[in-house]
Amino acid sequence: MKYKRILLKLSGESLMGDKQFGIDNQRLNVYASQIKELHHQGVEIAIVIGGGNIFRGVQAEEGGMDRTHGDYMGMLATMINSMALQAALESAGISTRLQSAIEMKEIAEPFVRRRAVRHLEKGRVVIFGAGTGNPFFTTDSAASLRAIEINAEVILKGTRVDGIYTADPFKDPSATKFDHITFDEVYARGLNVMDMTAFTLCKENNLPIIVFDMDTPGNLLQLMEGKNVGTLVSAS
Repeated sequence: MKYKRILLKLSGESLMGDKQFGIDNQRLNVYASQIKELHHQGVEIAIVIGGGNIFRGVQAEEGGMDRTHGDYMGMLATMINSMALQAALESAGISTRLQSAIEMKEIAEPFVRRRAVRHLEKGRVVIFGAGTGNPFFTTDSAASLRAIEINAEVILKGTRVDGIYTADPFKDPSATKFDHITFDEVYARGLNVMDMTAFTLCKENNLPIIVFDMDTPGNLLQLMEGKNVGTLVSAS
């Protein structure tokens, strides 16, 4: 395997599958099976998942709700998704631990960096829920922060697109895909890879990002085998 310890970032929207809202159990199980393939190869896997399929703090603000209140509701949405993914992984026979940035002792451990690393070393998949535990920070920022804290070698950002393009490929048919791009070039081109706080954290800590299509079964394993899947963002 190309990497020993990874952080996999999944969007909440991806869990909807073909639905308009909520969680598609079939999509959840497809993700679990892909993660299981990696786990069987001895890869240490941490996961952060968004909550946009259930609730987004930004949407709440647009509706007149206080942004801080909305963001906390969004953190709870990430916990619902995290629990669903934990259940799917455990049904697939993978030992999993869920850690929350907000205390929820009945359903999750509190986030403790040393404990998270120990779980990974013991071969458990660790899911980090509730974002950073702070409003005004996205789950992209949580993914970057947790990846740095656990010394992950790379962030794998699973999306519905097979990499980073010069423009939105759904809107611009002439958009071309990058196999590799530097952090500085992403800044210069104004490309939207992650939110700026998260992206800057990765750049400053020299943590590479790979953006790839998680919805195509087999992509995750091929990427980890070093095949040309997705787009690599790195310092050089």
